[in-house]
Amino acid sequence: MQLGRDFLKALRQIEEEKGLPIEIIASSLEAALVSAYRKHKGGDQNLEVHLDLGNGEISLFEIRMVVENVSSPDLELSLAQAHEMGYSDVVHGDVIRIEVSPEGFGRIAAQTARQVIIQRIKDAERQIIFDEFANRVGDLVNGIIFKTEGEHILVRLNDRTEAILPREERIVGETYSPNERMKFFLLDVRRTTRGPRIVVSRTHPGLLRRLLELEVPEIQEGVVEIRGIVREAGTRSKIAVATLDPNVDPVGACVGTKGSRIKSISSELRGERMDIIIWHSDPLQFIRNALSPAKILKVEPVLETDRAVRVYVRPDQLSLAIGKAGQNVRLAARLTGWKIDIKVLEPERMPTLQDLFEDIIKGGSSDIWEEKQE
Repeated sequence: MQLGRDFLKALRQIEEEKGLPIEIIASSLEAALVSAYRKHKGGDQNLEVHLDLGNGEISLFEIRMVVENVSSPDLELSLAQAHEMGYSDVVHGDVIRIEVSPEGFGRIAAQTARQVIIQRIKDAERQIIFDEFANRVGDLVNGIIFKTEGEHILVRLNDRTEAILPREERIVGETYSPNERMKFFLLDVRRTTRGPRIVVSRTHPGLLRRLLELEVPEIQEGVVEIRGIVREAGTRSKIAVATLDPNVDPVGACVGTKGSRIKSISSELRGERMDIIIWHSDPLQFIRNALSPAKILKVEPVLETDRAVRVYVRPDQLSLAIGKAGQNVRLAARLTGWKIDIKVLEPERMPTLQDLFEDIIKGGSSDIWEEKQE
């Protein structure tokens, strides 16, 4: 069968528009012709299809085995039948390829092939999208807010790929306006019957990690290491950092000159406040650091409870240590993995003149009372 130059031109156009290799398109067409032929003939033939991408010519072959007793006419033929077809030198057990081009097949094939090839192209597109993003789970991606669909916001990652931003992955109070460009954490990619389901997040700690890697060269180079991140997205987060280089201040590297680096990240996350703290191998010191910016007087382990401490602060540091609605101590506990109980330690002070005078008065009254008793 001859499909012609116009058909080949159409294949090339699909290749350009869909970004699919022409080999995938050709194999889709071959599969479509197999389906169309079987539907036309009404059988389960073993077929070979060859498409010549040079001239648009298609050849179909039925593959049959020469047998003594034919039990499956679609797959076998007798020695006599083979001789009648001109295969005079075959013997039992040989496999022959019979070129076929049944009458009226061209029109039926075209109709069936069109449906099948469209589906195959869709499948190939979906596979390419899946392969492109499945290996990027955990990465930072750029996207443009497209539209709202039910409880989901659709984010366009490129011309042919959309992702879902579920409600639980959105920053509370953050607005998502159409055509707004934002950065997202690629959370999950799964195959479905409707194509890849790509889920992105604005609340995942991984988003903050990737933004820090993007903004802080020392993290990219491995000089500064992120040892832990906890977030209450949109309001506050804590990041534990460390370095083996004594000449590098890991906190200063993350903050940047006049806070330039951390301000840039905070702006991307709609003003989220970030506490950069030093990670420490000693858990008690790490807990002390994690409660920053509060000043801690003492940290004591609670011996009767596993991974629990009491932390003592002065009265003026209590609200800072606990944080608004308990946020500071809550994040510190999540970051360190320890239960933290904040206690107030009243400051020791020198006695005043008034204290001394009151002691004298009390002592004198006692002496007078004792004399009267005598």
